[in-house]
Amino acid sequence: MTSLRSELVIDPSIVQENIKYLKALIPNKSNFMAVIKSDAYGHIMENLLKHIDCFVDGYGTVRIGEAIRIRERSNKKILLMTGVYSEDDLEIAIKHNLDLVIHNKEQFELIKKNNFYKNLWFKINTGMNRLGFEEEEFLQIYNEHLKDKKIVLMSHLAASNNPKNKSNNEQFARFNNVFNQLSGEVSKSIANTGCVFNYPDHSYDWVRCGIGIFGGYIGTHELKTAMTLRSPIVNIRKIKEGDSVGYDGRATAICDMTVATVYIGYADGLAQNIKDGTSVLVNGKKAKIFGKVSMDLTTVDISDHTNCKIGDYCEIFSPESSINNITIPNDLISYDLMIRIKSRVKKTYHN
Repeated sequence: MTSLRSELVIDPSIVQENIKYLKALIPNKSNFMAVIKSDAYGHIMENLLKHIDCFVDGYGTVRIGEAIRIRERSNKKILLMTGVYSEDDLEIAIKHNLDLVIHNKEQFELIKKNNFYKNLWFKINTGMNRLGFEEEEFLQIYNEHLKDKKIVLMSHLAASNNPKNKSNNEQFARFNNVFNQLSGEVSKSIANTGCVFNYPDHSYDWVRCGIGIFGGYIGTHELKTAMTLRSPIVNIRKIKEGDSVGYDGRATAICDMTVATVYIGYADGLAQNIKDGTSVLVNGKKAKIFGKVSMDLTTVDISDHTNCKIGDYCEIFSPESSINNITIPNDLISYDLMIRIKSRVKKTYHN
C-alpha cells in the first residue's frame, strides 16, 4: 500500500501545440515570449525547455535563480520580469545577459549609477496598480535619460480575459498615449494570453504568454491542459440512502450509491475546499467528487460506472478533462492548482 502514489504526468507535446496555436493568432512581426516562472508553472522547467526552445523567441521569469537555470539551457532572450534590486543582482544579470524590467525610481537609480542601459524594459502603470511608473514620471525619466537608448515599453493588462471589461481599452489608450510621446528606438509589449485571444491587434512587438501555453486559460477549448493529475482507487464501498461520507458528513446520499476512495488529498496539493459535484474522470468516464477532500483521500461517486475496481485511476485533470473543470466551479485559478502539487506526488515527463 505504501508504494501507491498520486502521479503528475506532463506532456510537453501539448505545450508545443498550445504555443503553435497562440502564435497563429498574432501577427508575424510579433515575437513570442513564453512565461515559465515558478518552475514553468509546475511543469519542470529544465525538462520543458528542450522541447519548446525552438518554438519561442524568449522566456519570462521572476526569480533570478530561475533565469540563470534557463540561461544554462538556452541562448534566447530571458526577461527578469520584476527586475533586480541590488548591485549584486545587477552584476549577475549582466553576466548572464538577462533583460531587466525597470518599474520604479529605485531600480532606475541602480541602472543609472552603473551606466547600464542594455536590454531594458520599462514598465508603466496603466491601471493594474501593482508595479510600474506613473506615466508622467516615466516620461520625465525618458526625456532626461533615455531618448538615445533602445528600450522596450511594457505594461500589464488587468482584465484581458474579459473583452467586455472597459478597463482594457482604457489601458491600451494610456499605453499608446505614452508611446506616442517617445521619439527613440522603442519596442512595445502589453499582450498576455488573454490579449492574444481578445485583442490580437495589440500584440505589438512582444507577446508574453504564460498560462495559455500550459492550457489553463479560461475561454477556449483549443488549448489543452498539459498535465494529468491522477491517483488510484484504493477502496470501493456501497452506501445506502441517508448515509454520509467524509468529514462533517457534508455529503449525504439521496439514494443508494457506490463510492470510490481515491488515494489523493490536500497533502498532495489538491485544494481542500473542492465542492461536491466537481467533475473528474474514472476510466475515461465522468464521475463526481462526493464528500470533503481530506489530507490523503478523496471520495468520488461512481454509481454510474460499471467494472470499476481497486487500482483503477481517477484523473483529477488531464488533456481530456481540463484543469478549468476543477478550478472554475470551485472559485480557484489554474495557476494555483498547477504549482501547488506537492513533492510526494510522483512527477513523470512524457516524451
